[in-house]
Amino acid sequence: MYEYAIAWEWLAFAARWFHVITAIAWIGSSFYFIALDLGLVKRPHLPAGVHGEEWQVHGGGFYHIQKYLVAPAEMPEHLTWFKYESYFTWLSGFLMLCIVYYGGADLFLIDRHVLDISKPVAILISLASLGFGWIIYDLLCKSPLGKNTWGLMAVLYVVLVFMAWGYTQVFTGRAAFLHLGAFTATIMSANVFMIIIPNQKIVVADLIAGRTPDAKYGYMAKQRSLHNNYLTLPVIFFMLSNHYPLAFGTAFNWVIAALVFLMGVTIRHWFNTTHARKGRPTWTWIVTVVLFILIMWLSTVPKLLTGEDQNASVAPAFQQFAGDPHFPAVKQLIGTRCSMCHAAEPVYEGIARPPNGVILENDAEIAAHAREIYIQAGRSHAMPPGNVTDITPDERKLLVAWFESAVEGKQE
Repeated sequence: MYEYAIAWEWLAFAARWFHVITAIAWIGSSFYFIALDLGLVKRPHLPAGVHGEEWQVHGGGFYHIQKYLVAPAEMPEHLTWFKYESYFTWLSGFLMLCIVYYGGADLFLIDRHVLDISKPVAILISLASLGFGWIIYDLLCKSPLGKNTWGLMAVLYVVLVFMAWGYTQVFTGRAAFLHLGAFTATIMSANVFMIIIPNQKIVVADLIAGRTPDAKYGYMAKQRSLHNNYLTLPVIFFMLSNHYPLAFGTAFNWVIAALVFLMGVTIRHWFNTTHARKGRPTWTWIVTVVLFILIMWLSTVPKLLTGEDQNASVAPAFQQFAGDPHFPAVKQLIGTRCSMCHAAEPVYEGIARPPNGVILENDAEIAAHAREIYIQAGRSHAMPPGNVTDITPDERKLLVAWFESAVEGKQE
C-alpha cells in the first residue's frame, strides 16, 4: 500500500498539469476578448448593428473583426463558443483540491493550532464556502447595487477580504490561500456557466425564432466578464502561493491576500486602459510596486512562519511514523542532512526561511512530513537540491524503509 503514495503523487501531478493547460486556455481567451472589446473602433459606414471593428495581424495574415452589440440580423452559419476552457479549469482545480487538500487533510488542510476540527468537518466547511461565495456574489449582482459596476466591485472586495480572514481562522495558511483562490475561481467559472453562456443562448434562440434579442442579456454577460477580468491575476497568485510560505505562512497572511486583490486591479487597469487607447496610466505600476513592497514587509513581521508548535506532540494520524523502529535513525539522518535548511532559523547560506515552510526539528514535524520526505528524498533525489549535503544511497534507502515499514505496520 505504500505504492499508493507514489501513485497519488503522480495523480496530483497529472491533475496539476491538466489544470495549468486549461487555465492557460481560459485566461488567454478571456484576456484576448477583453482587449479586443476595449480596442473596438466606431467608424462610419459600419453594417447595421455593428458596435465597432478592429483590424489585427497575426500568423502572417490580417483579421477584420466586427462586434454586434446585441446580435446580427441573422444567425450565422457557424458560431464558435468559448466555455469549455472555463468548465475544465474549474473541474481540474476542484480535482486538485480533492487530491491534495482533502486526501491529505491532516497535513495540508487542518492546522489544529488554528482550529481543532475533524477531516469531514474541514472538508464540509471547504465545500460549503465555495457554494456560499457564488450565492452571495450572484445575489449582490442581481440586487439594485448590481447596476453600479464599480460600487458592486467595492462590496465584492469587502467580501473577499472577509473570506481571506475567515479562511485563516479555519485552515492552514497554505490551505487558506488556496481556498481563497478556489473561492474566487468558483465565482468566475459560475459566471460563465450560470450567466454568460445561458444569456448568449437566449440571444441565439431569439435570432433563430426571428425575434429581436433583449440588450439586457448582453449587458449582464459583459459585467460578469469584466469582474472575471479583474479577478484573474489574484487567483493566479493564490494558486502559485503554495510554493512560497512567506506569502501564506505569516501572521498577516490575510492582509497580504487583501493587498493582492488590489494589485490585480491596478495591473489590469493599466492593460485595460491601454487597450482602450485611453493612455498609459503609469501610476498603476507605482501603486503596484508599493503594494508589493508592503507585502514583503508584512511577510517578515513577525519573523515566525506559521506551523506546529516546536514542542507539539505527534498527531494521531502520524504516530505510526514516529513509532516505527527506523525512526531514531531517520531523525538523526534528518538532523544531519536536512536541518540546516528545514529549521525555524536556517543556517545554510542564502536560505532565509525554511523551503516551502517545512520545518523538521522535532518528532511531530518529521512524522507529519513523512510522505513528503519519502517522495522528495527517498524515492527521488529532489532533496537536498543538488545533493548539497551529500546524502548517500544507503541513507535514501533508510528513508524508504522507514516510510514503507510504518505504512505496512499500520495495516497489520
